[in-house]
Amino acid sequence: MGRMSLKDLPHDQFTELAERTRQQYQELKARDLNLDLTRGKPSSEQLDFSNALLSLPGEGDYKDKTGADVRNYGNLQGIADIRELWAEALGIDPANLIAGDSSSLNIMFDLISFAYIWGTNDSPRPWKDEETVKWLCPVPGYDRHFAITERFGFEMIRVPMTPDGPDMDVVEELVKDPQVKGMWTVPVFGNPTGITFAPEVAEKLAAMEVAAPDFRIVWDNAYAMHTLTDDQVENLNVLALADKHGNPNRFWYMSSTSKITHAGSGVAFFASSKANLEWYMSYASIRGIGPNKENQLAHARLLGSVQGLHALMQRHAKSLAPKFEAVIGILHDRLGEYGVAEWTEPKGGYFISMDVTDGSATRVWELAKEAGITLTKAGASFPHGVDETDTNIRLAPSLPPLDEVRTAMDGVATCVLLACVEAAEANEG
Repeated sequence: MGRMSLKDLPHDQFTELAERTRQQYQELKARDLNLDLTRGKPSSEQLDFSNALLSLPGEGDYKDKTGADVRNYGNLQGIADIRELWAEALGIDPANLIAGDSSSLNIMFDLISFAYIWGTNDSPRPWKDEETVKWLCPVPGYDRHFAITERFGFEMIRVPMTPDGPDMDVVEELVKDPQVKGMWTVPVFGNPTGITFAPEVAEKLAAMEVAAPDFRIVWDNAYAMHTLTDDQVENLNVLALADKHGNPNRFWYMSSTSKITHAGSGVAFFASSKANLEWYMSYASIRGIGPNKENQLAHARLLGSVQGLHALMQRHAKSLAPKFEAVIGILHDRLGEYGVAEWTEPKGGYFISMDVTDGSATRVWELAKEAGITLTKAGASFPHGVDETDTNIRLAPSLPPLDEVRTAMDGVATCVLLACVEAAEANEG
């Protein structure tokens, strides 16, 4: 979709559009709305799909497939029942997979913390002893990723995204710097763009030469199963790819059940090389004595098999797809002819990324807030929350009911038009 300027409109048409948009905005404010399109949370309907989890594994069911009692301490790796199921779903070896607690963010924070304090298994020194630690951040990207590396004081280097993933020409040049220690990625239905990395991009990431011996890619496959269509997601085995190219320790591979069952009782997964897992567990075994194995067994009972997992994901798709269709349809209908915005049309995940006229995103956010529609703050998908062109807004339609999504997005479209009208008037003046 190409952009055009509102200035291309004849003066009388622009004036009429400006007047009509201001009137629509006043009507929008008068409705006294209270709507939220901020975070990608599952809706109540989606959470209900897994309510059986609340009564599982059930009284008397407390042994995993090995016969171990899940009520007791131990088994830092997690139970085989859920590890084997999840490894099959991802197409990796269960020997390379650990099942933990809660969100994969917990494990990611631990990985960065351990590397910072003690260094990785490939580090010449702890990262805290480096003059500087640099980290590659594809943008737009996941705000909570950036929050971790920001908290540790890393220098975050922005990498532009393409329709096939991060710009590899840029990445391959940047990793020649030995202070570049790692990179964030969301490789399937990325947050917020919905982009899935092309196989050739994954291959390059696995094979590329890097200056730092302890360079790590966080392969945060949070949306590995989250299709909006009838098609199942193909997940690349990047661990095998990296091993093939002589870089077996390159990937820290993340996944979780958080948006699949109940986010309040998630199971997080960490997959990596044997050496990386041994390094991780050498510290994690001091931090704790094992995960919530009862919850892991409950998840194994609920899902049953990979086929059961896929059946559950189809229910999620049928719930989410109409909301995404509504967002994209309203953006097309309300904004398409004016060329004031571009947006992604993802086939999975939880987000739509929208770019508006340069310098207008913050104003869109302000106008929406004044009208009772809460959007993720402009710039949130960039390191330090700063989008230098002030163009990007992340839309998260999953949580509200469909009618609220439609109402909110019609309002957002009005705010985009008004912000862009104001920008055009200011430029003309």
